[in-house]
Amino acid sequence: MDTSILDKAIIFATKAHRGLERRGKGFPYIVHPMEAVAIAATMTNDQELLAAAALHDTVEDTDVTLEDLRREFGPRVADLVNTESDVTVDGVSDEDSWRFRKQVAIDKLAAASRDEKIVALADKLSNARAIYRDFTQMGHDVWQLFHVKDAAAHEWHYRGLAASLKELAGTAAYTEFESLVDKIFG
Repeated sequence: MDTSILDKAIIFATKAHRGLERRGKGFPYIVHPMEAVAIAATMTNDQELLAAAALHDTVEDTDVTLEDLRREFGPRVADLVNTESDVTVDGVSDEDSWRFRKQVAIDKLAAASRDEKIVALADKLSNARAIYRDFTQMGHDVWQLFHVKDAAAHEWHYRGLAASLKELAGTAAYTEFESLVDKIFG
């Protein structure tokens, strides 16, 4: 198996996220993209998809651009990362644009290809696992860790994601995601 593009993506993502911490978790940010790779690998052995899972937050959370990814990894990987990247709303705070941005993400995923959904589910399941771990320790105080502190807003978002990713029903990753959403939001 030729893993050269995945190997390169892991090194690239590690360098891009160097020094960053996963929001208040006390561990390096790169742990999250690596978990996303492991989750995606339960659904595919496509090395470009796995590379995109490793790189999925580089454009959103570092100074890496889509052009950087296109140059280093080709158009398919860059496009997969782009589908997974959050939109920005100029002149509006992240909190004030949150619902709009999340609706765009839900709609984009609903229309996405299966490959794009695999990368997205890998990210979203990793996030849901983290929320669930915190929820079991903190209860509803977990929402204080987020910019948007309304549990109902997060429920709307995660249930919308589950509906948009329904094409992946039957995979272990989707089953776990759906189960965690139900456990978190009851």
